[in-house]
Amino acid sequence: MNIQNTDSTTAAGTDERATTETDSDATASEPVIDLTGVTFGYTATPVVEGISLDIDPGEYVAIVGPNGSGKSTLIQLMLGLIEPDTGTAHLFGERADHFDDGERVGYVAQHANAAKEMPITVREVVKMGRFPHVGFGRLSSEDWDIVDDALVTVGMSAFADRRVTQLSGGQRQRAFIARALASEADLLVLDEPTVGVDAESVDAFYDLLAALNDVDITVLLIEHDLGAVVEHADRVVCLNREVYFDGPTDEFVESDALARTFGTEARFLTGEDG
Repeated sequence: MNIQNTDSTTAAGTDERATTETDSDATASEPVIDLTGVTFGYTATPVVEGISLDIDPGEYVAIVGPNGSGKSTLIQLMLGLIEPDTGTAHLFGERADHFDDGERVGYVAQHANAAKEMPITVREVVKMGRFPHVGFGRLSSEDWDIVDDALVTVGMSAFADRRVTQLSGGQRQRAFIARALASEADLLVLDEPTVGVDAESVDAFYDLLAALNDVDITVLLIEHDLGAVVEHADRVVCLNREVYFDGPTDEFVESDALARTFGTEARFLTGEDG
């Protein structure tokens, strides 16, 4: 045995591990989403203006605001689906509009329920989550295990072979979250996911989001139900073209941001109508 070579190899391996761990720590501390001075408008009038905020790994953030306040536009800017007129938007440290690491982001769009017309099964929907990893080729046994695990996680195993057309609104949303889990996403983005979902399914849906957030999946949610936001989210961004509030949920409840953004409608939106 060549002790000198062994020591050298060990030292090199230690240095490599230290470098890897340092890189990993840097990545872990990097914001998932970072917006600086972002303004965007479809015409000369801005839809969102001067938005600066960042979202860290593992956060559970809700974006709230009245209809037409720019919430969905802001999500599109965060995900790089549109480019800011001014300012910068970064996703996982890269320019959002150049980001192409699709498996890291699971996006459940506002009109995901339109998928109720798709003549495919739940398992086929979830299978799509593996495409960023394998393209449109044949899935391996490991890929199918990931698909089945995702179905178990969202409680949809019993519906795996059922067509999406036969599901309730809540079940469809779970199927699309399972697709995001199958992609092994680090960020789950949901745009008003409980529209058209019955109250009992909404409660179960939020229990699922909490469980996913507990295992360090970052959750970013647009939700029209402010009562649900107050109950479940850890941080609230209140938007009406500009950011009126950005901070912990309990501070949001105590602030005047809700009244300034929604006006007299606010107490009804939160269920505080007494």
